[in-house]
Amino acid sequence: MVTITSLLITNPVNAQLCQGSLGNPIVNITFGSGPNPGQPFSAATTTYMYTSGDCPQDGYYAIRNSTSGCFGSWHTITSDHTGDPNGYFMLVNSSYAPSAFFVDTVHGLCSNTNFEFAAWITNMLRLGQGCQPSIKPDLTFTIEKTDGTILQTFNTGSISEQSTLTWQQMGFYFVTPPGIQDVVLRIVNNAPGGCGNDLALDDITFRPCGPTIMANISGSPTTSLYFCVGGSHFLTFTGNVLAGLLNPTLQWQQNINGGGWQDIAGATSTTLLQNFPATKAPGTYQYRLSAVEAGNQAACRTASSELSITITPPLSATINCNTPLCEGSTLLFSATGNVNAQYQWTGVNGFTATGSSASIPDAQPAQSGKYYVQASTAAGCTYSDSISVNISPAPVAMAGPDTSICKNESVQLTSSGGTTYQWKPSTGLSANNISSPVATPFDTTSYMVIVINDAACSDTAYVVINVASIPTVNAGPDKSIIKGETTALNGMVKGGDFTYNWSPTSYMMNVSSFTPQVNPTTDIDYILSATSNAGCGIAHDTVHVFVYPGIYIPNAFTPNGDGLNETWRIPALNAIAVFELSIFNRYGQLMYHTQNDNKPWNGQFKGIDQPSGGYIYLLNIANGKRIMKGIVMLLR
Repeated sequence: MVTITSLLITNPVNAQLCQGSLGNPIVNITFGSGPNPGQPFSAATTTYMYTSGDCPQDGYYAIRNSTSGCFGSWHTITSDHTGDPNGYFMLVNSSYAPSAFFVDTVHGLCSNTNFEFAAWITNMLRLGQGCQPSIKPDLTFTIEKTDGTILQTFNTGSISEQSTLTWQQMGFYFVTPPGIQDVVLRIVNNAPGGCGNDLALDDITFRPCGPTIMANISGSPTTSLYFCVGGSHFLTFTGNVLAGLLNPTLQWQQNINGGGWQDIAGATSTTLLQNFPATKAPGTYQYRLSAVEAGNQAACRTASSELSITITPPLSATINCNTPLCEGSTLLFSATGNVNAQYQWTGVNGFTATGSSASIPDAQPAQSGKYYVQASTAAGCTYSDSISVNISPAPVAMAGPDTSICKNESVQLTSSGGTTYQWKPSTGLSANNISSPVATPFDTTSYMVIVINDAACSDTAYVVINVASIPTVNAGPDKSIIKGETTALNGMVKGGDFTYNWSPTSYMMNVSSFTPQVNPTTDIDYILSATSNAGCGIAHDTVHVFVYPGIYIPNAFTPNGDGLNETWRIPALNAIAVFELSIFNRYGQLMYHTQNDNKPWNGQFKGIDQPSGGYIYLLNIANGKRIMKGIVMLLR
């Protein structure tokens, strides 16, 4: 089942209702209250069939306190028309043939009296839902004597569908003949059942309707007055019954704090004097003038609109303030306890504000002192109170100047202005809760100190410790050249702010570069030096340049295990980038081969010592730029 929630709206249709003053309902058919489902009527009340379910079929009715989305097209109702979630209403799915679906005999009316009959009706079909076009409910209300004589008839016409649940009060007025106190109410649905013509009915009332009765408070332009408890007030209420009663009997009534209307003994004239002494309890006191034709029963009285006197209890308030607080904070005031009161704040240095709350941003110590609030109501009730505010000065945090140190060195930080201190971050500090900790930061660090005074007010300051590194120097790998050639050194320096230089600068070009070109004539050491500009020391590194006068090729070696001249190599190949060296035995078999890697030959082939004798070498330099060959003797 699909549940559709609708908004409860009441819409009185007053054209046929009482235009004078009404009395209390003599008859009020509410269908009762309780859990679902409500019990069926007696057999004489309706010709429709009863169902205990939520969604009656054609020709059936139900007594419900709620209904939920029947047939996918009805409104959802969650309470009766008064909003009572347990209050019953009659839910009707009309029969196919027009007929009376509610008939009841009403007892105890006053004879020879105007009555207003009224009932609350809603079309259950949601606008545009279900079959279209739909059949709309069309009701006729008939008041009859018990012998069937019709006293009054009223037709509602078509009751239209609405997009939201809409209760409408419909009715009319009629006169009971002399001697008649019982009448029959008959409600007929004139439209056929089927597609639509579904409705809910609630709160059927019969109320006496009389001429307009006026009532007022002497000297007051309104019918409602408000007084503060503790005051004394003497009031005069006056009333007047307009034409319509030949010989009216008057009676003033009172209703104290919603307890119900009660007659005031002896108050039977057009004037009522009421004393409200200072001891009168707080509450709402309502008064009205009622009237009925002389000789008729009191139940048939009609009454004026209410005159209301409200005695308000003493004003009181709870004042809240965030005092004490620190300089620069926002001072907040609030007063609670009187919803309808108006508030006026005053205080130091001419401060004023209105409303239940007030504030002072960026509060200063000079704004300390007493602040007052005055509460008042429309009834003239007042209440005043005060609160003392203390605004403490904030400390002025001081921290030592920014400092530069070398890596692994320490420095003492300093701060002042308060009684307690908190340093952040704590990394590298000897302590983080003293005014002057020792700092040994690994890297440059900005330290914040929170300075707090005795009033728990705080301020912050900052100090930066710049950490300078000792330079790291790398002069690069050693180099080898043939005399007359040039090579580039590969130096590097890291670590903060520094200056650097090479020494010596002999045979060196572009001496200010990390990668200078050099062409010494003999072996030489070059030193790269870096000096920390922060005074953190000097670092050095050395690169050796080997200078070969030419390509000298040894003609013999002795790999016999005596530790002397065990391998054969050409030293100058260390200075040649591109070369290829091969060694063959006398049969032309390749014994050894290397390319661009000056590794020595140990006189072996595949791990086997080769015999003594002559071996042919072939040296190819720079891809054929120079070819050198000869014989090397292997001696064991």
